[in-house]
Amino acid sequence: MSETRNWLGEKSDRRRFLRRLAGAAACTAAGGVACGRAAAAPAVAAVDPALAALMGDSGSSDFGQTFDDASRTIRMPKLSAPTLSPQTADITAQAVTTYDNIVARGGWPQVPPVDELHIGMRHPSVVDLRARLAMSGDLDPDAVGNDVYDSYVEAAVRRFQTRHGITPNGILRKETLDAMNVSAATRRDQLKINISRLKTLTTNLGPRYVVVNIPAARVEAIEHDVAVSRHTAVVGRPSRPSPDINSKIMEINFNPYWTVPVSIVRKDLIPIMEKDPDYLISNHIRIYDARHNELQASQINWYSEDAVHYTFRQDPGDFNSLGRVRIYFPSPYGVYMHDTPEKNLFGGDFRYDSSGCCRVQNVRQLVYWLLDETKGWPPEAIDQAIESGEQINAKLVTPVPLHWVYVTAWSASDGIVQFRDDIYNRDGLGIPVPPQTANL
Repeated sequence: MSETRNWLGEKSDRRRFLRRLAGAAACTAAGGVACGRAAAAPAVAAVDPALAALMGDSGSSDFGQTFDDASRTIRMPKLSAPTLSPQTADITAQAVTTYDNIVARGGWPQVPPVDELHIGMRHPSVVDLRARLAMSGDLDPDAVGNDVYDSYVEAAVRRFQTRHGITPNGILRKETLDAMNVSAATRRDQLKINISRLKTLTTNLGPRYVVVNIPAARVEAIEHDVAVSRHTAVVGRPSRPSPDINSKIMEINFNPYWTVPVSIVRKDLIPIMEKDPDYLISNHIRIYDARHNELQASQINWYSEDAVHYTFRQDPGDFNSLGRVRIYFPSPYGVYMHDTPEKNLFGGDFRYDSSGCCRVQNVRQLVYWLLDETKGWPPEAIDQAIESGEQINAKLVTPVPLHWVYVTAWSASDGIVQFRDDIYNRDGLGIPVPPQTANL
């Protein structure tokens, strides 16, 4: 944490760091020709350590340091490459041409069903797996033709998993296999659908903005076309989707109260209270009438719609549904970005579990960046505000543009093509959604 504070606290160092990353990103987009050492940008300082491991970016632009030399021609997505930049739509259009060529050659082969494959195994399906990974550029074409699941295959599977938002453990199970067996034509069409979205989303972005990509369940703080901070997120479940939003982050609320939205009172709170009359007390939620008089739960008829006419407010604390931090921005949807007491939700691949809000892992790092240009709010003051337990508000001196977007396929400045599940079925391509999300 101290490294993050120092990096964010020294503005001149931070600006130099951003220029170095921006130069490296430009080299990557140009193919790295004659870029020399500039292509090997340092890892982003203010990024979740777990996410850095997930993306396989430890300060090297190669695929990884533990694999044979032949696999180093295959690049992993870079942590510094933002999902949205002025170039994203054009780079994604170039990817469509690549996929057109794959489709014209007959697409990639289907990998036969198998329970599990991992390094050291030998299986006939590995022959098809190698061919499949080579067709999508995840495996060196010279490494095809045998049935051994060796380090080359494991590295290629990890790269494929990273590009599809799956935990890159290098093991082939049903989830990874299902993503592999989506046809090249369907993936090409998915890219085409997202180009129109990207063209709309990547104009007039400005130098400093935050992006929540809902299908990726990921938050990015972007400055001068560099993702300086990236966070795992939890977003709305299919039955309560997170909305598309274009707004501005205006204020940070430390140790906030949470006022329960009427929709959650109706859908969740009333049914819970019918079964557990002590729920409000155990969760520090108070009831107020229209005149701000506090009521007791026993005064409300929970077997009717009576409860929707009252205000339910949860006290600040570690138990609060918003956690210790709320990022406020105006919107007509009544949703926020915030901390959460349920940190375990960040550990899964399928993070679609909220009622529309966006929960942010390591939200404190994002707040450091948001308040970096606001006088009086260095990282130490932010830490003190959080630890005080008091409700404190910090207004940004310059509001930061915020975009909640729905992008399921793209190619960023690193040139790596990425796909995510069409969790809300907005692409209309019939790609099956894993049951872990479909049943939420």
